[in-house]
Amino acid sequence: MGYDNFSTFHTSQDGAVLTVTFDCPPVNVQGIPMLDDLNRLAELLERDRGIKVVVFQSAHPEIWVCHADTHFLKDMSIDAVDRQDVKLLYLQEVLQRISEVPQATIAKIEGFARGGGHEFALACDMRFAARGKATFMQMEVAMGILPCGGGASRMARQVGLGRALEIILSAQDFDADQAEAYGTINKALDPDDIGPYVDALAKRIARFPAESIEACKRAAYASIDLPIQEALKEEAYQLFQATSRTPAIRRFAQADETGVQNSLENQRNWNQIVLAVQEIL
Repeated sequence: MGYDNFSTFHTSQDGAVLTVTFDCPPVNVQGIPMLDDLNRLAELLERDRGIKVVVFQSAHPEIWVCHADTHFLKDMSIDAVDRQDVKLLYLQEVLQRISEVPQATIAKIEGFARGGGHEFALACDMRFAARGKATFMQMEVAMGILPCGGGASRMARQVGLGRALEIILSAQDFDADQAEAYGTINKALDPDDIGPYVDALAKRIARFPAESIEACKRAAYASIDLPIQEALKEEAYQLFQATSRTPAIRRFAQADETGVQNSLENQRNWNQIVLAVQEIL
């Protein structure tokens, strides 16, 4: 499956890891061309079981993904819409589609990620940011609107209500270490460390079955969107989705036959055993 002919980013593949590098001069503005590219990327990923992890990065030395393009923002309606007539914005639809792809998605942020760029990062499964380079902001309140690429909806789920409102209503920059403290990113790393860290994580995840990666995603997202009883049902449902399509039962059977779980040495070395068990197909 070809991941080419995009106008705002280019891609490279290393095994089951796809790296998407934004390259949309001069400042990686999140305009309609980028959203169109992301929508087509999501369509390809939805059908591809060979790709297990997608890493989003930038070719720009100072910017990851910029805010949404004012060219289309200025054309928004100034008439209030009745609640029953509201439809999702294209920006919301595209970022939600990225969020729902079956692959694990990782944002590797080494520059400005403000407004829609930050909202795109929040739509990814994991976020890592470089100290001294990554800068975040939601500036929409100062412009007279609100984060409308999923930011107002995802932020509280990510960090809690009070912190979300602090970020959204202050409309001020915060850096990688602050983002880690807030909980909007997984981890802040030194610039020399972020590349090796994300690369190692992506390649480790890519060793595991595509179907179990997807099942884990579906169950985890359900846990924040559904009441606990419904979330537990989704967890059970995804369990059987995974066992029906992966070598899980064969792996459990071999472990039972060999008695590996009763070995103290094995209990000390699960970090490596989970990689070795990938040989059982």
